[in-house]
Amino acid sequence: MEYLSTSALATQIQLKSTDLFDKLKALGWIERNNDKWLLTELGKIKGGQTRTSPKFGEYIVWPEGIQLENDQKKDSSKLLNATAIGKHFSISSQRLNLLLNELGWVEKTVAGWGITKLGKAIGGKQFEHDQSGGHYVLWPESALTNRDLLELFQDSPIENPIKSVNDQSVEKSDVVYDFRKKFPAEYRTKDGHYVRSKAELTIDDSLYLWGIAHAYEKKLPNTEENVYSDFHIPSGNGRPKAVYIEYWGMENDEKYNLRKNKKIEIYNQLGLNLIQLNDADIKNIEDSLQKYLLQHGIKVN
Repeated sequence: MEYLSTSALATQIQLKSTDLFDKLKALGWIERNNDKWLLTELGKIKGGQTRTSPKFGEYIVWPEGIQLENDQKKDSSKLLNATAIGKHFSISSQRLNLLLNELGWVEKTVAGWGITKLGKAIGGKQFEHDQSGGHYVLWPESALTNRDLLELFQDSPIENPIKSVNDQSVEKSDVVYDFRKKFPAEYRTKDGHYVRSKAELTIDDSLYLWGIAHAYEKKLPNTEENVYSDFHIPSGNGRPKAVYIEYWGMENDEKYNLRKNKKIEIYNQLGLNLIQLNDADIKNIEDSLQKYLLQHGIKVN
């Protein structure tokens, strides 16, 4: 990341240096001490840093392209906060943020709610409160009609074939099996789920016995297609992000591997936490799955 001195930043945004110093002072990002400008704690949070040179001594630099608070407020006037979106769906802002977290649009931070890679793709923007410095995210009006968000308030999802995250269409006949017809969910787990294989039965029962809340065949927070994970562990209990589990049970099948690789691509591009299991992991489920869970901050007691 490139950094600019305050004077260079003033030139970039076409302000007089003295006016920019006054503006940064008014925002609380810098303060004057005798004849020297000092970076405040808020200024550090905003991305400011100090540099030292033999010629100029200590001076302040800022990330190239940094937006000043007033510019953020101008942009935010066109966006919706969690309260407004929650009111639209007749739920509280707290509940709305939990749902957005489940979709993978936001994640919990020490200072509030931060935006994720997927949230940025939706059009969300992260801001900071003037006084507290806490994080919050605002959304475009198009979020109100987003497919994934709407489906959280519907009884049944709309089926679609898998496509690439880059919007590269993949023919259903080439990649997508009708797994639900070929492998009906007929194995009943200890917590009442019906799964499609003995390996999935082992995974589900293990999560249940370890006291880890989970869902079977949870839809991924993809912006267009309906792609389902094998298992989903929601955020909470100290986990800022959800964790997904995939069991790859037919890796000697060419079409299955095409589907597998496409799903892994989607997980990676959406920045989702993924645990991948194979037959060797199932045979030693306690050691393998517990190790993978611990890597994502989930400890089995």
